[in-house]
Amino acid sequence: MNARDSLVRLFAALATTGLLAVSASAATITIVNTNGAGVGFNDPTVVAPVPGNPGTTVGAQRLYIFNYAASIWGSIINSSVPIQVSASFATQTCTATSATLGSTGSNSSHRDFAGAPFTGTWYQQSLANRLYGADLNPTATDMTTTFNSALNGSVGCLGGVGWYYGTDGNEGTNIELLPVVLHELAHGLGFATTTNASSGAMSSGYPSAFDHFLYDDSLAAFWPTLTNAQRKLSSISQKNLTWNGGYTTPAAAGFLGKRQRMVINSPPSIAGVTYSIGLAAFGPALTAGGVTGDVVLVSDITAPTSDGCETFTNGPALAGKVALLDRGVCTFVAKAESCQAYGAIAVIVANNTSGVILPGGTDPAITIPVVSILQSDGTAIKTALGSGSVNITLNLDPVYMAGADNAGRPLMYTPATYTSGSTVSHWDVSLTPNALLEPNINQDLHDSVDITRNLLWDIGWFDAAVATTLARFTAEDVNGGILLTWQFSDPTNIGAITVERATTVEGPWSAIGVTASTDGSLSKALDASVDASTSYYYRLSVMDRAGRTTNYGLAAGRHAATISGPAALFAPSPNPVHQASSLSFRLSQPEFVRMSIVDASGRQVRTLANAMMLPGEHVQMWDGRGDSGQNVAPGLYFVTLRTSKSLLSQRLAVVR
Repeated sequence: MNARDSLVRLFAALATTGLLAVSASAATITIVNTNGAGVGFNDPTVVAPVPGNPGTTVGAQRLYIFNYAASIWGSIINSSVPIQVSASFATQTCTATSATLGSTGSNSSHRDFAGAPFTGTWYQQSLANRLYGADLNPTATDMTTTFNSALNGSVGCLGGVGWYYGTDGNEGTNIELLPVVLHELAHGLGFATTTNASSGAMSSGYPSAFDHFLYDDSLAAFWPTLTNAQRKLSSISQKNLTWNGGYTTPAAAGFLGKRQRMVINSPPSIAGVTYSIGLAAFGPALTAGGVTGDVVLVSDITAPTSDGCETFTNGPALAGKVALLDRGVCTFVAKAESCQAYGAIAVIVANNTSGVILPGGTDPAITIPVVSILQSDGTAIKTALGSGSVNITLNLDPVYMAGADNAGRPLMYTPATYTSGSTVSHWDVSLTPNALLEPNINQDLHDSVDITRNLLWDIGWFDAAVATTLARFTAEDVNGGILLTWQFSDPTNIGAITVERATTVEGPWSAIGVTASTDGSLSKALDASVDASTSYYYRLSVMDRAGRTTNYGLAAGRHAATISGPAALFAPSPNPVHQASSLSFRLSQPEFVRMSIVDASGRQVRTLANAMMLPGEHVQMWDGRGDSGQNVAPGLYFVTLRTSKSLLSQRLAVVR
């Protein structure tokens, strides 16, 4: 997994919602520390505990996060065979601009064993054991993972970036370890092909379970049916290779936002075509209505004169127009700042090589959309400008999803240049919002395993009987204890529910006697048997109407003796949201409250409350509209709650 500029932060709450149901046994994932004395997981450097992580040494904090991630996957997948992960920290490649964060490989693969869904097919060790019901390679652990110890704050490694060992998702400018571990464990669980994507050759002539769901749109065929040459081309096909799985494609429809696009309205010679674009990591998201305007090619004083890296010679002509310029030696942010200063309403960057890029950088002052297009599309627009005007619209496609083909199948990562360890065995970087198994780390990732769990379902990790989905599960500190709130999206098959508690993510778990109250599908229960300043972990044990017991979810809470501070703002529900979301907050004293929705750039889009309120619990509904009455565009938003003594916020993702 590699590091690159982030887009936005999407999830920050500890509660993992929407976890797929698994059997009562779930899966036991054990982290086997292979570091020597004094290094890696055994690094004795003394550090202060960070949010959610009680470790007091660097090594202890690292191991805690690995066990935490193992607990998350263990609560989701299902296997009666314990899974062992050989893990270590060691120095790996890290420069001022890029780094290898971690790498993972299965220690063996197996085929034609009893219980294999496909014959003549390789299954990675942990999945093969799960399907067989016993350990097929008892002399070896299931996978080996190595993480980069060079991310320690040294300037030569990503400019001084280090690992963040908290569990709250607030890594700041550092790289959060938790989602990277979740990412790498998924590879060891089977999110990878055993086929050599560079040559197209299958291992010993047999496909992997992963290959059976790789579908090439241009050839209308699955990978096992292709020749080596066809698979080689498919792996660098740029948005032709998809995942065609019965559990993943429906889930993608609820996860992905609408596709970003550029439509040329005139002249007729190039009009009527939808062009692929890459959205910058800075600036606002595109909306359904979008931005429409005439294109002006930027001109500056130094060759190449269209890269916008020097003083503009036609700056005033950009006012109210869409600026077109070429990729060059200056930063994307610098280009956008110059164009915005001259009054441009949007910026289009034409690549100077093959492929679509995602312009990186950070500048919250950029308020106009910035996108990239193919070099060939830039050339076509420039040619048309030579004989007249060009008018374009940048918006969201009303039908098609970002990161999927026109049939809704998620795209796999197939860049024009083969990248060892990344090509094919990841989601494409065009998925919006970002997904856990993209090849690069993004700051909007935290503890969600998104549609990655559905891919694991496709290859064999879950029984077909699994059906119920947990939509919400939170643990909040209140006067008198910890308030648990949960909601199932499909509760018709649910019988008895038992709340279980532990003081560590590894357990042991025990049932607690709480009484739940239910309002519609939303249930609440107060755990009053808690000690102040102790962290607790919760999950739900559910018996369905057929008598089968299933574990769901993971939430954490910490109880203070009294309410800390004058106000508390709870996580929105649902989140992500399609239409409306419930926003709950609590006041411990009378307060003048200002509640707003702001976008990722900090621009206020909706005022929800602006009044004096009494102490107690309050709920405010947001219908997904801005102050203008129009639906807001898909993307990241923040719920802000301002009182006389505090400013609180929660992240909320909107998907359409």
